[in-house]
Amino acid sequence: MGIFNAFAISASGLTAERLRMDVISNNIANVNTTRTVEGGPYARQRVIFEPRGDNASLFPSIFAGTKQANLFQGVKVTGIVNDPTPPRMVYDPGHPDADKDGYVAMPNVNIVKEMVDMISATRSYEANVTSINSAKTMAAKALDIGKA
Repeated sequence: MGIFNAFAISASGLTAERLRMDVISNNIANVNTTRTVEGGPYARQRVIFEPRGDNASLFPSIFAGTKQANLFQGVKVTGIVNDPTPPRMVYDPGHPDADKDGYVAMPNVNIVKEMVDMISATRSYEANVTSINSAKTMAAKALDIGKA
């Protein structure tokens, strides 16, 4: 695996985790949204990741033509999907969106779960930054060796 491949892999992780953090932030911001353009309460969204294939690599893999050819290619976002969990029903007869029985369909967003997901995304983002910094340090050391 070349040094540039290491940068590409970490960069793909940074991009994917940044989008994941944006989606989580949107979920948190809409925790009380009972009306959407589509109708009904806001539906929690999730990001779907998938490994990148051979064609996504910026540089050819040293494993080309072998069983490991698809390794070390990074990650890509394949979509953002709505969580199929039904909305929470909360009894609030004074709410403008309450049904005839006084229940309001609230978003299926759980703040605790969103915060745990945000911590996970942040840690993954930080790990990719650390990886890029390590690759930069190795490249600089390699150049120093070449000077001597």
